[in-house]
Amino acid sequence: CPFSNAVIAGMEKIDFIKHDLKELSRKHNINVVYAKVKKVDGATNSVILESGQVITYSKAIVSPGIDFKYERGYTAENSKVSPHAVQAGEQTVLLQKQLENMKDGGTFVIVAPADPFRCPPGPYERISLVAHYLKTNKPKSKIIVLDQKDKFSKQVLFTNGWKELYGDMIDWRAAQFGGKVVSVDPVKKVVVTEDEEVIADVLNYIPNQKASKLAFDSGLTQGDWCPIIPKTFESKLVKNVYVIGDASNAAPMPKSAFSASTQGKIAAFQISRILSGKDIVNPPKLANTCYSLLNPEYGISIAAVYNATDDKIISVDGAGGVSPENDPDGHIRLLEAKYAYAWYENQTADIFK
Repeated sequence: CPFSNAVIAGMEKIDFIKHDLKELSRKHNINVVYAKVKKVDGATNSVILESGQVITYSKAIVSPGIDFKYERGYTAENSKVSPHAVQAGEQTVLLQKQLENMKDGGTFVIVAPADPFRCPPGPYERISLVAHYLKTNKPKSKIIVLDQKDKFSKQVLFTNGWKELYGDMIDWRAAQFGGKVVSVDPVKKVVVTEDEEVIADVLNYIPNQKASKLAFDSGLTQGDWCPIIPKTFESKLVKNVYVIGDASNAAPMPKSAFSASTQGKIAAFQISRILSGKDIVNPPKLANTCYSLLNPEYGISIAAVYNATDDKIISVDGAGGVSPENDPDGHIRLLEAKYAYAWYENQTADIFK
């Protein structure tokens, strides 16, 4: 998912975001099994594959990811017509092709979900990079954003950047000011809001989200997400199973790639101490950094540090921060765009190599 927005905007090819696990096997002696998991059975401490094979465990770390709340007329089937492109791969390429085939003077409509949602690929970076593509290739076109909330992360930085880079091309509508969706017809590409019908040439409908089916089938969910013990990320519902990434309820941490990575490190570290008879680290520190591109040479970021206590995750006052609102000569924005690429290179090397 990281940098899939750049693929949609034609800045990168799909191969740029593809990774395999060969190095984990070769360098780290990890047995990588490519198979679909049916469920994690906490009663028997076993992972059950769809093939029927059973793998037992002492401790299991799961990162089951997200699924969607199909509602208001949007379904898994018609997502193949109006893609969400939130799970990278086929949907990423589909949206990229639709954008490429859109007429100059067309309307790109994006429906941004309610909180919380997976990021990357963040909808506001996507808006920015689609605008970059349209400004470069189809400058008569416009973007309408129908938001299911009234504010979003780095909002001032984004909206100032949109005005500076794209003028009036982007029409962002908050939920209370015309953005709230009542129904959608993904085939006809018509979105009905509380105020009007919005017709799209390309419709990017991003549904509201929840933990994946695997998380629900494994008994790891409470409401839409998986409750965890913050200090270890062990499930509050299933002993010896640790839930990291988008599916976990780790607020105020966002459902970001960086969050998932740091959560994985904490879970692995604490498990290693438990299995070797040592006390866990208390409290462990967590962190998040999110870079967003508004064009290839314009980046912004937000960062935070957290303490994980027995019952909650707390932001550390004074740690982290956001990009400055003003950058008259564009030097910081250019540097942050470069940092975004460096972040991606470092994260993928850390995870896959």
